[in-house]
Amino acid sequence: MTLINGLPAHVLLVHVVVVLIPLTALALVAAALWPRAARRLGVLLPVLAFVALLSVPLTTNAGEWLERHVEEDALVRRHTELGDGLLPWALGLFVLAAVVWWAGRRTPAEPAQGGSGMRWSALPVRIIVGVLSLAVTVGAVVDVYRIGDSGAKAAWHDAYSKTATGSENGS
Repeated sequence: MTLINGLPAHVLLVHVVVVLIPLTALALVAAALWPRAARRLGVLLPVLAFVALLSVPLTTNAGEWLERHVEEDALVRRHTELGDGLLPWALGLFVLAAVVWWAGRRTPAEPAQGGSGMRWSALPVRIIVGVLSLAVTVGAVVDVYRIGDSGAKAAWHDAYSKTATGSENGS
């Protein structure tokens, strides 16, 4: 995918990544920490994570095409290098989302009478998955921010005037 309606596809696809990765991360943390959230999200959690995962290589490939069609620049190279690092984070979100969804399906919706609703043997697993989910979420969101910031700098560093042109006053 190179162009969409005459615009570089990367410029449009990047918005999918910027929305879906943090949204998936938020849903993952909620589901990992609260079993009720995991049950409510259901299969939507791994589906959302899968779509976010697929959007990363699509956007990266479109970005590599765009990189070959703009002037060589250190800021563009930096953005490209950072962009190549997002896929492992997206994969981590997907794997953990699938684990949380699968575990949520196996957990009874209502606790047995007199029970806590969770076997004590499952508690260490929930803690590990919760900590991993938080770590991958922070990594993914920070990476999306760093990539987006570098992309904005690459796109806009010489593309505007730092002083007003006078058109603000209706001139």
